[in-house]
Amino acid sequence: MTAIGPANIRVREAVQTLVPYEPGKPVDEVRRELGLDTIVKLASNEGPFGPFPAALNAIKAGIGELNRYPDGGIYRLRNALATRHGVEQDNVAVGAGADAIISYLLLALLEPGDEVVCGWPSFPSYVIDARKLSATAVLVPLRDGFYDLPALLGAITDRTRVVFICNPNNPTGTMVDRQAVDAYFSDVPSHVLTVLDEAYWEYVDDQGYPDGIAEYARDGHATLVLRTFSKIFGLAGLRVGYGVGPSDVVAAVRKVQNAFDVTQPAQDAALASLGDVAELERRRELNRVGRDQLNGGLLQLGLKPIEPAVANFVYVDLGMDGRSIADQMLRKGVIIRPMAAFGAESAVRISVGTAEDNDVCLGALGEVLTSGGTS
Repeated sequence: MTAIGPANIRVREAVQTLVPYEPGKPVDEVRRELGLDTIVKLASNEGPFGPFPAALNAIKAGIGELNRYPDGGIYRLRNALATRHGVEQDNVAVGAGADAIISYLLLALLEPGDEVVCGWPSFPSYVIDARKLSATAVLVPLRDGFYDLPALLGAITDRTRVVFICNPNNPTGTMVDRQAVDAYFSDVPSHVLTVLDEAYWEYVDDQGYPDGIAEYARDGHATLVLRTFSKIFGLAGLRVGYGVGPSDVVAAVRKVQNAFDVTQPAQDAALASLGDVAELERRRELNRVGRDQLNGGLLQLGLKPIEPAVANFVYVDLGMDGRSIADQMLRKGVIIRPMAAFGAESAVRISVGTAEDNDVCLGALGEVLTSGGTS
């Protein structure tokens, strides 16, 4: 094996200072490294169930055509999403996950020195993608784990181009209600585009939670609403998400979008997933039960998770080094996400798994805490 050394080329200053997104470890790698037979992965907010049956059939049906490029215009899926949400196809952008839509949007909108505003801790791509472009990310602290919309408004300046509202918020799992979002949109300046990131929309059953597409995008507000097939639909491995908003914003996103970035299996599987309402409801209910199971178990361990959580994960401050706890959990075959990258050194985020996965996680965490959090 040959080691290829550095080329000593100049890298843009904005890139030099970036800290890359920290993904969870793959199950196979953990199994190989630690010699474990069973691994429970609750680190990346994936749904615990695979693709819908119709999506699996669609993937299988298209395998023989993988020598062809995918539909570059993503026509059928965009059309179906437009119909589903009562908008025109020109109001829908589809990308390789909602994350890709964020990246393309900022690439289209930001000049060096421009600003984006978001709550913090929140989804890291808002910050990373802005800084890639030599823009400034203005981080507004959460209030008791919740997005503080009045504080977001107070952070807007003439340089602000985009405000991100992650609802429900990743990593805290909390939501802001209709009244708060209504008040925000009544006061946000006209030069600002608001991104409502609703990646966990399908999990929420709180009646106070607003539908960003129906209530704000379709009502003419300057907002791009993000959704994804990665979570409840079980398609995280295929990477497909979308945004709904003003036609000029969608056009700008599509101008900078990489050609053929959404694979044909992803398009076909997402399209086939749209009709199975019963399976969607089943998974939503199982998630609610599993989330209650995790919250209840954490409370029994003497911990205080942030509540009410409404997505498919819970956030808890352990009062000790979260990385150390996550590492000890890893050695017991349970992968959870430490929150140090979000500036929360003593917190972790735990995704909702199956009832069995949740039990294993809680048992392992109890053992680690009983040992005093020391390896």
